Amino acid sequence: MVEFLSLFSNVFLLLISFIAFLFLLDFMKSRKNGSQFPPGPKGIPFLGNILQVDFRNPTATLHQLRKEFGDVYSLQYFWTKVVVLNGFDVMKETLINRSEDIADRPRFPIYENMEYIGDARGVIMARYGSSWKENRRFTLSTLRDFGMDKRSLEERVTEEAQCLCSAFKAQKDQFNPHFLINNAVANVICSIAFGDRFDYDDVKFRRLLHLLEEAFKAEFGLLAQILNEIPVLVNVPWLLNRVMQPGREVLELVKEIVSEHQKTWNPNNIRDFIDAYLVEMEKVKDDSSSNINERNLLVTTFDLFSAGTETTSTTLRWALLYMILYPDVQSKVQKEIDEVIGRERTPTMGDVLQMPYTYAVIHEVQRCGDIAPLGLPHMTYRDIEVKGYIIPKGTTVITNLSSVLKDQRVWEKPFQFYPKHFLDENGKFVKREAFMPFSAGRRSCLGEQLARMELFLFFTMLLQQLTFEIPNDQPRPREDPLYALTLSPHPYNIGVVPRE
Repeated sequence: MVEFLSLFSNVFLLLISFIAFLFLLDFMKSRKNGSQFPPGPKGIPFLGNILQVDFRNPTATLHQLRKEFGDVYSLQYFWTKVVVLNGFDVMKETLINRSEDIADRPRFPIYENMEYIGDARGVIMARYGSSWKENRRFTLSTLRDFGMDKRSLEERVTEEAQCLCSAFKAQKDQFNPHFLINNAVANVICSIAFGDRFDYDDVKFRRLLHLLEEAFKAEFGLLAQILNEIPVLVNVPWLLNRVMQPGREVLELVKEIVSEHQKTWNPNNIRDFIDAYLVEMEKVKDDSSSNINERNLLVTTFDLFSAGTETTSTTLRWALLYMILYPDVQSKVQKEIDEVIGRERTPTMGDVLQMPYTYAVIHEVQRCGDIAPLGLPHMTYRDIEVKGYIIPKGTTVITNLSSVLKDQRVWEKPFQFYPKHFLDENGKFVKREAFMPFSAGRRSCLGEQLARMELFLFFTMLLQQLTFEIPNDQPRPREDPLYALTLSPHPYNIGVVPRE
């Protein structure tokens, strides 16, 4: 009995000592950043502020904290200090004027043990360095070669927009436009990355899109954040599988497509992005310092496909939602289309300059829809001073883009759908400096020009041929968003009436 009590006492003292050590570690971690580090709410030992953030709507939490702590403040996720940047002035100073200073990415342990990609991170999640620079430079130049600003790509988008219009007209009753829009937008990037489009009812294509949506939800959900902040949990297989299984399956499908290309590619006949990458791999095969390799080919192709599908598709869903909620806006857009293009001619990018109202509506959809409110996390590449605060090198930074797109100091009606934000008193289109839906600086969206082309051509052709309305037996759809990595509309049904 005495021996048992002695053992129990020793274990108890060891436990108390361990807890005291963790408290001390937490305290030292808090003090390490110094007095010039941005202020923030007091956290709980070990957990930090994790319980104070509503992960179903984090932008609401960040908005409230901004009221209390200002445009630059800090949070603590477990032991990691995170700085949140808010407002147009701060974002301009950091993302544009000091772009390289926050061009890095934090570590993402959930990706570090994925089969057959090793340390490859493509162009989205890669750390700021030679691999990211080389792959981003190659990707941008290849997209330009494929006609990002040329007629050939415009023809691909126009063809797909026509297919989408036909699919809408084939619907007999009211329907949810989500999947048809997703299919059409994905086909544009498929034609660039894989060299071909898919029929909307193709089983493999639909599975690919389903897995992509599941991967987005899982890899940017709460469990993924916990695994990234407590890397030891990555070693628990069933936990990691819950987060990474959909992404693994997408990569497997991409790997199959790459394998098929490797058997048939011809350096004199480049069909798509994969072919172009294989040609570049052949050129640099003897350069041991090059990061153009098969692993980065897989991840970069995955990046193109995922980034080129989700955001543009979600924006178009917001666009149709706003059209049925604001039928007067829809009528004005259709009137401008009829005057400039007519009912017979296909819209082209050359029409943009003559259609200020339509262009303003598309911009307002992006601003009000606020598709990527927090973007992806940055990390400081070197020490940086922002508004008198010192943010040390290696600090994770959240760029609250929502606070820019809805900055009350910039926009007349920041929380309303108001196309006049982008029109002057004469009805001419006005470019607004605080319009940052694609972020800005070195980590801005590399597919921005493609997305702009898709949004204009898809939106204009849909409204040229169809009128959208709330079905008679349906209540008014919700205008508030669903939050994942992106802000998307709640599911809604529409009715379509062909414009004869």
